[in-house]
Amino acid sequence: MADDAEEMGRKPRADAQRNRGRLLAAAKQAFAEKGVGVSLEEIARTAGLGIGTLYRHFPTRDALVEEVYRHETSQLATAAERLAAELPPVEALREWMLLFVDYLATKLIMAEALGAMVSGREELHAASGTMIKAAIATLAERAAESGAIRLSIAPLDLLRAVFGVSNASAGPGWEENAKRLVDILIAGMRVPPQG
Repeated sequence: MADDAEEMGRKPRADAQRNRGRLLAAAKQAFAEKGVGVSLEEIARTAGLGIGTLYRHFPTRDALVEEVYRHETSQLATAAERLAAELPPVEALREWMLLFVDYLATKLIMAEALGAMVSGREELHAASGTMIKAAIATLAERAAESGAIRLSIAPLDLLRAVFGVSNASAGPGWEENAKRLVDILIAGMRVPPQG
């Protein structure tokens, strides 16, 4: 029923939206703990739902993997807007880059499944790349305009540096190394106080 409403252009019922959210959260956790090969039945059980509910929302494993990835990217993009509204420019940039490290951790866990997707992989990566580039550009430019940092590299290069640590280290503890790098990058861009 809820899926019929989505197909007809109506907003899904609140319980269907909640179930979808529970499935996405359970899938993300299961992928992180057990890898993307975890059974769909286990994901449904962890979410407190039946397998039929999972299949109504995500008819294939690829559909679930894709939606977890899309959801994580969307959350990251939304966080940029929220942080920009709540924090001073440099702190918003720093906090978002720390969230980017968490996003990378999810992406690396799901890399094999994303690579094995039958179709849609290129569009998925293109869409996520666009959102991430826009978010980092907005936050970095806002921080530079505040006068607190000097932005002498392209904003995307900040993320490339963090991504490089995740690829180079790729062992236990890489997330902590990447988060330390965020602080080093921010410190290196700060404009010294006048006086």
